[in-house]
Amino acid sequence: MRAFFFGLGFSAQASAQRLRQNTQFGTITGTVRTPEKADRLTNGGLDAVVFDGTAPGPDVAGTLRDCTHVVVSIAPDEEGDVVLRHHRAELDAMPDLQWLCYYSTVGVYGDFDGAWIDESAPLVPRNLRSDFRVKAEEEWIAYAKARGVPLCILRLAGIYGPGRSSFDRLADGTARRVIKPGQVFNRIHVADIARVTELAAMRRLAGIFNLADDEPAPPQDLITYAARKMGVEPPPEVPFERADMSPMARSFYRDNKRVSNAAIKKALGIELLYPDYRAGLDALWEARR
Repeated sequence: MRAFFFGLGFSAQASAQRLRQNTQFGTITGTVRTPEKADRLTNGGLDAVVFDGTAPGPDVAGTLRDCTHVVVSIAPDEEGDVVLRHHRAELDAMPDLQWLCYYSTVGVYGDFDGAWIDESAPLVPRNLRSDFRVKAEEEWIAYAKARGVPLCILRLAGIYGPGRSSFDRLADGTARRVIKPGQVFNRIHVADIARVTELAAMRRLAGIFNLADDEPAPPQDLITYAARKMGVEPPPEVPFERADMSPMARSFYRDNKRVSNAAIKKALGIELLYPDYRAGLDALWEARR
């Protein structure tokens, strides 16, 4: 098996590195936006070519052709999915394409006033970013059906991991405890994304699955917990109405729901490595120490 990742960002890099350690996989390649990042990743042992999403990547076709598995981790724009826009012909030309995976977001569901939902919930996104994701999912579903290839859509919750956690925000002074009564979010550790991607790729899993932790929680609880681990005072609580937030940050608080992960755990026969934020932060803290 040979895998190609469109968009070697935080989550996709973790998944690509996990596949590199799996002896059932050979070549692992992906795209980045700049030549400098391509050189940096290639020098670190992870092959990368340039595709910035505005035009076809000049080196994508030759690398993509011999791959068997494709993972897409690039956000769509108002015109739709950028991979299908620029590289549909190259995907069509792959002689041994066996599996497609698309990283989406739980933002496609919108707001459910804190209620539990699963993959059967209607999609009522509350912002343009999530609306673009719904349309991109539809594009990939149509493409996979026409191509006759299994497609796995992973709807990811809020992603955290090494270098991107409450510890890092406390350390750089950007952590805040914004209080909106009743507000909860699911999260997912990047290591769980990598593990699920690996298992799904090996089994050529098809379907739409939420990838979120077991315990949705108020965002301020993570900051308080991390501050206690660090032995520092947490930042003061700020009511949501008075919080100085960017429009994008504020938009996340429009969605309030508890996302079930039962389907992906049943499909793969697993439990998460980090089923709640405490387990995830504990592991990150030990690694930092």
